[in-house]
Amino acid sequence: MADLILETRKLTKEFKGFTAVGSVDLQVQRGHIHALIGPNGAGKTTCFNLLTKFLVPSSGQILFNGRDITGARPAQIARMGIIRSFQISAVFPHLTVLQNVRIGLQRALGTGFHFWRSERSLDQLNQRAMALLEEVDLASFAGMLTADLPYGRKRALEIATTLGMEPELMLLDEPTQGMGHEDVHRVTELIKKVSSGRTILMVEHNMNVVSGICDRISVLQRGAILAEGSYAEVSRNPQVLEAYMGTEAPLQGAH
Repeated sequence: MADLILETRKLTKEFKGFTAVGSVDLQVQRGHIHALIGPNGAGKTTCFNLLTKFLVPSSGQILFNGRDITGARPAQIARMGIIRSFQISAVFPHLTVLQNVRIGLQRALGTGFHFWRSERSLDQLNQRAMALLEEVDLASFAGMLTADLPYGRKRALEIATTLGMEPELMLLDEPTQGMGHEDVHRVTELIKKVSSGRTILMVEHNMNVVSGICDRISVLQRGAILAEGSYAEVSRNPQVLEAYMGTEAPLQGAH
């Protein structure tokens, strides 16, 4: 029996009679980088929103480490260790890169809302914040205003802040969206690096990214799972090719 960190059973979301996600059985194995892919409108983002409880399922179950979390609220899910990258995005553009990560770490101190406290009380977090910046290759940017960071580096900062919350399962929603080739490569390498000892579930459009780093891929179409397996398996699947390309040409480097 595979060691599953996350499982959905018949997960369904309907909006006024329209089924956005229908009876999805998803199994994410601990330690894997697992991708959710599919053409536009396939239900990937809705699925993500259900997993993080931004949306309430119409029916079905969500299990995390074997525990039913279907009724849990977003804050409870985050405390359990399921962290979605944009939840704690770098939302303070006029603070430095270091200050942004430090604010993310305040949660560990229980002082997240004590904004009137002396900044010196946060100095104890500097060492941990710098270690996180080191991990995502941002140490040399620590003193820079976040607003001045290049786009790809902002995503790295977002990942550093996510890591500060010590996720057991990281959910990354299109981490390379809108990036040039160099940034895509850097963020892909970064995801591979930070996946060590963690589990990552990601929605991603870039097939080169998916083929390079994912252990397992689930392909969604019209809210249902069309195919599942390694990149080699799904990229040869005629149904997947048809869904993506309207053709049976090989699925290579498709965006």
